[in-house]
Amino acid sequence: MKTMIRLVLAGMLIAMIGLGACGYMLLARFDSAGPLSVEKTLVVPRGTGLGSIAKILEGEGVLEERFSFVLGVRISGRAQGLKAGEYVFPAGVSGRQVMEILSLGRGVQHSMTFAEGLDVREIVALLSSEEKLVGEMENIPPEGAILPETYDFLRGESRGEILERAVAAQVTLLDELWQARDTDIKLDSSEEAVVLASIVEKETGVSAERARIAGVFYNRLARGMPLQSDPTVIYALTEGRRELGRALLRKDWVVESPYNTYKNKGLPPGPICNPGRAALEAVLHPEKHSYLYFVADGKGGHAFASTLSEHNRNIGNWRRVNRR
Repeated sequence: MKTMIRLVLAGMLIAMIGLGACGYMLLARFDSAGPLSVEKTLVVPRGTGLGSIAKILEGEGVLEERFSFVLGVRISGRAQGLKAGEYVFPAGVSGRQVMEILSLGRGVQHSMTFAEGLDVREIVALLSSEEKLVGEMENIPPEGAILPETYDFLRGESRGEILERAVAAQVTLLDELWQARDTDIKLDSSEEAVVLASIVEKETGVSAERARIAGVFYNRLARGMPLQSDPTVIYALTEGRRELGRALLRKDWVVESPYNTYKNKGLPPGPICNPGRAALEAVLHPEKHSYLYFVADGKGGHAFASTLSEHNRNIGNWRRVNRR
C-alpha cells in the first residue's frame, strides 16, 4: 500500500514538473520574438474574445501558436482588456507586445477632410462613402453648421460621431472668433457672420481676397444695395441638393427665392455652404475700402472697382482675356 502511494505521489510530482516545464516554455514563448518578417495590419472585430483573437493572430502569422498567448494574457490579468480595432503589428512582435498593443487600443489612425465651401449634402456623401466608418447619420445638421477641417478617426467609428465632432468644432470656433470680431462690423449675430462667410467662401479661393470681398459686401449692405452674388443664385436654383451642372445665365438672376441676392437686399436667410476659418475671419475682420464691385480678372483672381464705370471696364478686360 505504501509502495502504491509513493508511486502515485511520484507520478503527480512528475506531472506537476512536466506541467510547470510546459508552462514555463509557453511563457518563454510569450516573451520571445514572433514569426512576422514584415509589419502587418489586422482588424480585430468588435465582440471578439481572447480565444478568437488568439486564433486570428495565429492564422495571420502574427503568433507562432495561440496557446502561449492565451496563457500569458490570462496570467497578466488582461483577458478582459483587449480592445477591438485596426492595428499595425511590427515584424518580430512578441505575444506580450501584442497584448500591450491590444490593451492600449491605439489603433491605426485614419483621416478625412471636409474642404471649405462644401455644402451639407456633399459632406454627408463623403461620410457615406467612407467604408471604414459605420452606421447611419440620423441628425443631419443645417447648412453652415459644420466646420471644414481634417478629422482623425479609427476604423469602426460611427459616421454620426464624426458629424457631431464637426458640428461641435464649428460651435467652438465661431464662439472664439465672434468674441474677437471688429466692433464696428454691421452684423447682429454670429449666425449672420456664417451666412456672409459662406458667400465669401464661394466667391473666391484666393486667400488674399477674402477680407477685400467681405469689405465689398459690407459696403453694399451699408448703401442698401443688393449683394448680387452669383453663388447665392446657384444655391437658390439647386437648394443645395444637387450640382447646377451648367453655367449660370443672366435669366437665372430673376429666379424667385429668398436666396437670390440679385432680387433681394440684405443677407439671404441662411448659409449657402459651410465656410472655413479663413472666410469667417475675413467677415469678422473685413478690409476697409471704397470698393462696391468685383469681377473675375481671368487670371484666377478678381478686379475691384469703386464705381460702375470702373466695373464695366473691368468686365470688358475680363471678356478680352476670355476671347484669347
